[in-house]
Amino acid sequence: MKNNFFLLVTLFSIFSCKEKQDLIIFKKYDETAQLVEQQNHEKKRMQFKLFQSKVLDMNEVFKPFKDDLAYFSEEDYQSLKPLILEQDIPSLQKNVKEGKLSYEKLTLFYLYRIRKFESDSTLSLNSIIALNPEVIKEARAKDKNKDKVSQYSMYGMPILLKDNINTKEMPTTAGAIALQRNYTKKDAFIVEKLKENGAIILGKVNLSEWAYFFCSGCPLGYSAIGGQTLNPYGRKVFETGGSSSGSGVTVAANFAVAAIGTETSGSITSPSSLNSVVGLKPTIGVLSRTGIVPISSTLDTPGPMTKSVIDNAIFMDAMLGYDVTDNASKETKGMDSQNGFHINFKGKRLGVLKPLLSDSIYALNIKILKKAGAEIIEITPPEISFNDFRTLLNIDMKHDLPKYLLQQADKSIFIKNVKNVVDFNLKDSLIRAPYGQQLFDGIIKDSTTLEELEVVKGNLKKEGEKYLQFLKSENLVAILSINNYHSGIAAVALHPTLTVPMGYKLTGEPLSLTFIGQPFSERKLLEVGYAFEQLTKSRKIPENYQ
Repeated sequence: MKNNFFLLVTLFSIFSCKEKQDLIIFKKYDETAQLVEQQNHEKKRMQFKLFQSKVLDMNEVFKPFKDDLAYFSEEDYQSLKPLILEQDIPSLQKNVKEGKLSYEKLTLFYLYRIRKFESDSTLSLNSIIALNPEVIKEARAKDKNKDKVSQYSMYGMPILLKDNINTKEMPTTAGAIALQRNYTKKDAFIVEKLKENGAIILGKVNLSEWAYFFCSGCPLGYSAIGGQTLNPYGRKVFETGGSSSGSGVTVAANFAVAAIGTETSGSITSPSSLNSVVGLKPTIGVLSRTGIVPISSTLDTPGPMTKSVIDNAIFMDAMLGYDVTDNASKETKGMDSQNGFHINFKGKRLGVLKPLLSDSIYALNIKILKKAGAEIIEITPPEISFNDFRTLLNIDMKHDLPKYLLQQADKSIFIKNVKNVVDFNLKDSLIRAPYGQQLFDGIIKDSTTLEELEVVKGNLKKEGEKYLQFLKSENLVAILSINNYHSGIAAVALHPTLTVPMGYKLTGEPLSLTFIGQPFSERKLLEVGYAFEQLTKSRKIPENYQ
């Protein structure tokens, strides 16, 4: 009888705990007063029309994890925080190998953390669009082989993808209602590579709809599917950057080990900078674009977004591979991060843009680099023409989007081109396009021929190379910029960029140092970025997300 009593008490405790956990659910809240207040923001594009998604139900997104999370308590979460929060991949793998952590616990921690913050209307970042329903099962399977894993491996690491990257487990929407049910049969090439290397796909994140080539002057980080993504360093105060807004926000807030962004012109460097994370925009051809909703086959590339440079190199390696279906793809060597990066600036020639020295944080970091032994070469950049950049994006997307829809999208998707999307949105513009679709209208109206486009591309590339000519003439490892100030120039010149946190303004808004290198110089950029990161250690976790 006594044993039966204790059994009943134990069962009651378990079910009470489960009931308690289930109380944390996502509820829609009245955002009227917040929106009225937001209209006073000094930046017009931050005078939001809405915060919450009108189509996404996060209760449904979390439904597959209800039972598992019912047995994962706040105590479990708090005990795991020191092992996971702000830790790099080698540290996480070490904790797993030593038995302090498992891939299953790591995955549950992130799911619990996402739910904890995203279900709180005062802290929610509107950063998640979808979660992989099989992710816990996959993590358990990874635990069976945890003893054989290198510390410099993506194996068992839960990552998030920008929601313009195809995955079999979840739809790929680009944030657009027209693609809400885009259940692709194949993973994107880089996702296949990540899975081959043991990475766990945790879910998909919000983005600026259609990679911010949709509406003009609209908020960064807004999509009709995901709502308005917010910056954890200043909710409703600082911009998230775009278009890989959710990727930057979720890495900054420790919602996953890392995330993938995509860039055409600044879409990795911008959100990485504004969310104080490390972002690499590689040279076109280093990473495959197959299975990614496009803007421009000339300029598009995916790239890793991480909390540290070493993670960036490890993540980058796990996505490498020659893709016969991407005509820009190149065979490239890995970063060899297992042998480490040197922390030495001696003999490193770095170009400093004189007009930027008026920025006190930039100037301070240049002094730090000089003191550490770097050779600082001050540059007065030439005047260049950036005419017809919009034309390049217009005509590429006019031709590239139909190819994706035909070859990579779910066969049930009825839209076949940009005009179909515009017409579809006009049927319910308040829900589907509350900020308009001016850039899509511009694509339809642009009559530039493919022959004329080649001239535009050539001229822009020439102008970009002219601006960055000092890389060759002065034998520089990199030219140093701020945030995404020169991302467009690097893009048209087909140069890689790496952005690394370098400090915070008096307001608390993050600021980053961006290294622009020669084509295919990713290893050198990561080396110098790592040395800078170790020298300054500028990144701080957002205050309300510790």
